[in-house]
Amino acid sequence: MQRNRGNGLAFILIAIGAIMLLGMALPLIHGIFRLLFPVLLVVLGYYGIKSGRKVIGWIVMFIGIMSLISKLAWLIGPLLGVALVVWGISVLKGKRSNHYL
Repeated sequence: MQRNRGNGLAFILIAIGAIMLLGMALPLIHGIFRLLFPVLLVVLGYYGIKSGRKVIGWIVMFIGIMSLISKLAWLIGPLLGVALVVWGISVLKGKRSNHYL
């Protein structure tokens, strides 16, 4: 069996076909677009702000950021908890300074 260079496309097509046959394509695509749409809103809002349409740009960016926060809450919550625990431990160890008060 001879392997030619450039078989990457063939392997990608086989993988996509296998995913479709296993019925996993729709949840995978849904998961990607679930995060892609809010990111697109943030990018469009930024572009609107830079191009001079500040009000609509800020509105679109705000909607995108709020949507991203709600979709990434499963990650933001635990990270905030870890940060608070680390901060509390550093305060207990005596690394206090006056700017915490």
